[in-house]
Amino acid sequence: MAAYEILIADDHPLFRSALQQALSMGLGSEAHLVEVASIAELEARLNEKRDWDLVLLDLNMPGAYGFSGLVLLRGQYPQIPVVMVSAQEEAAVVQRSREFGASGFIPKSSPLETIQLAVRAVLDGDVWWPPQLEEASVLSDEVRAVSEGLASLTPQQFRVLTMVCEGLLNKQIAYELSVSEATVKAHVTAIFRKLGVRTRTQAALLLQQMESLPAA
Repeated sequence: MAAYEILIADDHPLFRSALQQALSMGLGSEAHLVEVASIAELEARLNEKRDWDLVLLDLNMPGAYGFSGLVLLRGQYPQIPVVMVSAQEEAAVVQRSREFGASGFIPKSSPLETIQLAVRAVLDGDVWWPPQLEEASVLSDEVRAVSEGLASLTPQQFRVLTMVCEGLLNKQIAYELSVSEATVKAHVTAIFRKLGVRTRTQAALLLQQMESLPAA
């Protein structure tokens, strides 16, 4: 039987080790586990191969703003199930993960057995949500529009957007990505069009919305 190909995306080495241990114990030789510590590393792995069976994604990853990492994955790789993993366990966070297309949510406080149960359920084609999930606020039209715009970005456009949000100038972004300044300008124009904004500040504010959660 072919092994399950699972990507563990978390910037905390200790928690990556805990997930490795839980999945190795629970799945044994059935699982081939690969770890990444940033959105850039995650995208590199997804570019190498697209037939992963599961991505375990930390909510707060370097290179992403809150749920923007999940939105990007669902937009670019809709065939790959994504389970969110987070120390933020509020019902609104879990509900927002579900609304943005995750197949499950594992609180970081979960015992190993719960992690194994959740992963096994999603690998079997099901979903898994914590028992404490309550009905929280539904997505506003504005947030839904932002998420759809983000999901339409290419991985390179998403990288440019995060750099814009960090205050980098076009020439600095061009240097970081080893592309021409004209290419960066073209990306920025496309990003503005997809997000429906006209300025870098507006684009940054939209991306930062993905970090915050409105009160339920």
